[in-house]
Order: sequence, then structure tokens, then C-alpha cells
Amino acid sequence: MMRILPVAAALTAFLTFDAAPVRAVEGPWCAFINVGTGNVYEDCQYYSLAACVPTVLAGNRGFCNVNPRWVGPPPGAPAGRRVYRY
Repeated sequence: MMRILPVAAALTAFLTFDAAPVRAVEGPWCAFINVGTGNVYEDCQYYSLAACVPTVLAGNRGFCNVNPRWVGPPPGAPAGRRVYRY
């Protein structure tokens, strides 16, 4: 019984700490929601205005606005003609 506890603790610690990099997900649109007494909650996870509006209209007082911190996706490979090989 005494050996199980350290093994379980080590296994829990190993599974809790993930070494993979974490990337914050923010979209180009933010829903600014009034939570009362002058406090505003900023929810910037929307990729279109059409996705943001239902959050504000769902009984939350607020508005949708462009995310000032939005940086578009990184530039990809130049567009060109693709060659498919079979």
C-alpha cells in the first residue's frame, strides 16, 4: 500500500504537466459583454461578425467589435499551380 501512493503521485504529476506548446486562440472579432456595475467581459474567439452577434443577442448586453490584437494567419506558401503525381 505504501508503494502505490508514490507511484500514483508520480503518474498524476506526469499526466498533469503537458510539454506541448499551447497556442491562444483569438479570432478577428470580439464580443464585449456587460456583466454589470460598469464591468465589461471581452470574448475574442469569433472568426466572423455573424458568429459574434448571437452571443450578444442571447440576453447579454454588449456589442461586437473588431479585435485590436488580431494578427492574421502566417503567410503560407506562395499560391501556384499544384502538380499531382500518381
